[in-house]
Parts: sequence; structure tokens; C-alpha cells
Amino acid sequence: MLFANYVLNDSFKEVVCANRIEYFFASKMHISSVTLHSFKNKLLGEISMKIVALFPESVAGEDNQLLNTERAIGLKPFLEEKGHEFVILTDNEADLDKHLADMDIVISAPFYSAYMTKERIEKAPNLKLVITAGVGSDHVDLQAASEHNIGVVEVTGSNTISVAEHAVMDLLILLRNYEEGHRQAKDGEWNLSKVGNHVHELQIKTIGIFGFGRIGQLVAERLAPFNVTIQHYDPINQKDNEHSTFVNFDELVSTSDAVTIHAPLTPETDNLFDYDVLSRMKVGSYLVNTARGKIVNTNDLVELLNAKHIQGYAGDVWYPQPAPADHPWRTMPRNGMTVHYSGMTLEAQARIEEGVKDILTRFFNNEPFQDKDIIVDAGKISSKSYTAK
Repeated sequence: MLFANYVLNDSFKEVVCANRIEYFFASKMHISSVTLHSFKNKLLGEISMKIVALFPESVAGEDNQLLNTERAIGLKPFLEEKGHEFVILTDNEADLDKHLADMDIVISAPFYSAYMTKERIEKAPNLKLVITAGVGSDHVDLQAASEHNIGVVEVTGSNTISVAEHAVMDLLILLRNYEEGHRQAKDGEWNLSKVGNHVHELQIKTIGIFGFGRIGQLVAERLAPFNVTIQHYDPINQKDNEHSTFVNFDELVSTSDAVTIHAPLTPETDNLFDYDVLSRMKVGSYLVNTARGKIVNTNDLVELLNAKHIQGYAGDVWYPQPAPADHPWRTMPRNGMTVHYSGMTLEAQARIEEGVKDILTRFFNNEPFQDKDIIVDAGKISSKSYTAK
């Protein structure tokens, strides 16, 4: 009743006028921007909102793709039939900036992100909700979002299987020196000594998993039949399970034949795999990264690959994204890099569409989000993944 008694006084008009005033009231009464938005709608009638989404450009003939400007994960009819304005962008810089002043919701995928920095958030007075169409919300300044009472949610679990499978594929590609074998097949060569000089079986190897959440555990489950020793480090999950043993970070780095990264990008993991950490990995070891490119120092990795301390690197994440044409990871030796698409299987895209529509439906109907999807709500960062030290 506290909120009901408050909003019926004259100050309610001020609440309607500015999202920043909304934040003041919401923070004082410990309610979320979603609740405040819905309460206003009930009193004033449903309000049409402006939803801005960033998707990759569609390509003629590629009709299966859901995450593009043409299909837009089914959001065009879904939103327009509800009377909302829906704007689709392909430029995450200038075009996005044009809409900051009056957008209510912004949607983008980790593969092609709308970078919501503190500066952009401060220029978006109406912004109430940031939706990640996938998993990983590090493209949002979470502290700034919490300070301005902007909700941040994602479709947790939507692409975990896809990413886990991709990581296992990358490990096999590196250990079997697939890139060199494929190059020879394509270029008309047949040099068995050159390709065979660095070919290994996966079995009996020690595989280190950095980050043992949903994806890390799925990777361990899929690696177990290869008869490998699996160990993991995670500041939140420090328990052994049937497939993996918890070790400290230093042991993980120094004793693993290959390390695969499955942690979110946070202030603690940003640039964590720098020269110091990479040089402590075993000579001739391998590194896979399907998490976030910025976790690994760009130039330090190239230096240690050239020195053959690190035997190979594979992954699909870069910094920045999209990666420029002259990014050094495109041409560094013994790499199995791809564009960021490990979580973009058609099955994952279907789950992402379903999840984004569920989030929007809950928002429009004043229903709580699923706990698993919430990153920022009610003025605080609530996801342990982004607060772990």
C-alpha cells in the first residue's frame, strides 16, 4: 500500500515525466522499474513504447537464419500487433545513438551487441529494459544500469549446449592440427610430416575448464567419454562433480594440457589471460575461448603463439566485435578462429526467440521475470556471475 498511497498524490505527475525521477522514487521504495512502469500503465492506460533492436543484416537466400534484420526473431508482428514501435538497426554506433533519447527497450545479441555504456545510458532517459537475445550481458554497463534503475535480462540457457559443443570441437581441431591438414587439402599439398608433427589424441590429456557454470559443466560432461582428466576453477562453484575436480587457478593454468574458457566478462576476468598467466601455461599447451574475447590479452597471445609457448588457440570471440579486418588474431599462427557464432545454431536461435518473447510478455503484463534471466533489477546487480570475485 505504500506505493499506492504515494502515487495518488500530486507528485505522481513528476513520476510520469522522467525516468530519472522514476528511479528516485523506485530506489527509495525498493521497487523495480518494471513494476513502476506497469503501475503507471494501469493508471494511465497502456502506453505505446519504442523498442530498438540490433541485428545482423539479412542475406538473400539464407532463409533459416532467425537473428537478422529480416526475420528479427519474430518480433515485428509480435510487437506491432501490440501497438508498439519497433526499430531494427544494423549499426551499433551512430544509428544506435540516434534513438537513445526516446527508446524504452533495447534488444541485441552477444554476437552483435548494442554497447550500452554509461554515457549512452545517461543519454537514454526513457530506457527501462535492456534485453540480451542470448547469454552474456557484458555489453551493458551493469553498474550504470543499476544506478538508473534499468532492468537487464537475458535468455539464460538458450545457447549453452551449442557453445559447449563448439568448445569441444575447437579442442579437437587444435589437438588434431586440423587447420594445417585442411590448408594442405585446399592448397594442393601433401606434406604428412608437417601436419603430423603436432597431432595429438585427446585421451589421457588434462583439460582445464575456467568457469564451471552451465556451459563449463556441459563441456565436462561431453569430454568425459574421451578418457581425459578434467579439472576446473570457478570462484562460485568450488565443488567437485562426477566429471571434474576443483583446483585453484594457478594449478589449473600450470598443469592443464589445454584450457577452455567459459566465464563471463567482468572486471575480474577482463584481460585476465595476459602475458603473466599465458606464460605460466604448459609449454605446448592449447587455449580455447568461446566466452569473451577481452578475457584474453590480444597482443600477449600473439606473442606467445609466435614463441611457440602456446601451441594453438581457437574460439569465436573477439575484441572488439565485429573484429576489424586487420585484427591480429585473423593471421596469427596455429589458430582455429571463427566469427562469433558458437551460440547461433538454429536450435539456439529458436530458444532465443521464445525467450525474448517471454521476457517482453512478462514486462508488458507486469509479471516477474524468471529468476534465471535477471542480471539487474530493482537498482542492483543480482546475478552472481557478475558479482563474483
